[in-house]
Amino acid sequence: MQYLISVINESSDLATEDEQAAIDVFNERVIAEGNWVFAGGLAGPGSATVVDNRGANALVTDGPFVETKEYIVGFWVFEAPDLDAALKLAADGSKACNRKVEVRPFL
Repeated sequence: MQYLISVINESSDLATEDEQAAIDVFNERVIAEGNWVFAGGLAGPGSATVVDNRGANALVTDGPFVETKEYIVGFWVFEAPDLDAALKLAADGSKACNRKVEVRPFL
């Protein structure tokens, strides 16, 4: 099963040099262990654009969908046999990037 691990931070600050080095080591391990699917960092919430095309015309709005104190600043998609394995990977990823993470299975 695949899991989305969202990296959450109180600001849109990029990882420090030490954090990035730890993330690189973690990513290399996850790749070597066969759990890696995809990962990426995200631009700050100020660069977001919301598109709502549920009405007669598409409404395009600058800025994030919601105003919040925490932002998703990156993500991993892992392949794991079960939630326990995904949570272990998430805990290691949280330690590596020095940020909270949220784990959600794909449907």
